[in-house]
Amino acid sequence: MASVPESLTFSFLILAVCILAMADKSNGAGYAPAVFKPTQWNKAFATFYGDESASETMGGACGYGNLVQNGYGTDTAALSSTLFHDGYACGTCYQIMCYNTPHCFKTVPFTTITATNLCPPNYAKASNAGGWCNPPRVHFDMSKPAFMKIADWKAGIIPVMYRRVPCKTAGGLRFAFQGNSYWLLVYVMNVAGGGDIANMWVKGSKTGWIQMSHNWGASYQAFANLGGQPLSFKLVSYTSKETIIAYNVAPSNWRVGVTYQSPNVNFH
Repeated sequence: MASVPESLTFSFLILAVCILAMADKSNGAGYAPAVFKPTQWNKAFATFYGDESASETMGGACGYGNLVQNGYGTDTAALSSTLFHDGYACGTCYQIMCYNTPHCFKTVPFTTITATNLCPPNYAKASNAGGWCNPPRVHFDMSKPAFMKIADWKAGIIPVMYRRVPCKTAGGLRFAFQGNSYWLLVYVMNVAGGGDIANMWVKGSKTGWIQMSHNWGASYQAFANLGGQPLSFKLVSYTSKETIIAYNVAPSNWRVGVTYQSPNVNFH
């Protein structure tokens, strides 16, 4: 019997490896195209809202509820609609640097904040006289504690430099359930990497993968009978496009009003 040339055997081996890699990519099993990295610095402006307690920042358009209890703390900001992207920017993280004003604290190079709210436009005021969040302005309305880390709060508004940075979190993704057994509304929290989500699917033990639709902020919804089944979730990062799967996040007796966590699954 004629032997197979060694070069041809090697070619078949490489082809098999490529096919396996493509299969792994298609099923979303932890495939990570790239780790999210900091972006370039850009110019913007920043104000603050609320007082030193940051109580007025709780809740917000992203739907994170009590920011302290849910791990976001008080270093947060509301984004102008130019940055907010209809809620797809919820959970993104930024370094904010005060610059070009005597109100900056020279000893603090920057502070890091998480986007948890929307700063809505105020078309009754000019963009340079109170309508700070009017499109197309890029603006951060920070919590007062976060603002006070980089500048004197008496300044009111300051020019800043900002850049997106990876979100550093402890533990895995958290899924806060709302709705009912036929309408599941999930708020996704504690998102690492880019901090954002583009698409999401849910799978029960009796179903295939069901694509969820973006409701608002950091919430996704599915209209399906999912009661009495353990639930798994597949998510795609809005920025890095990384796909991850959190299996059996919620038990078969899951309930609305409860937050479930996948201990070791998160974006990079």
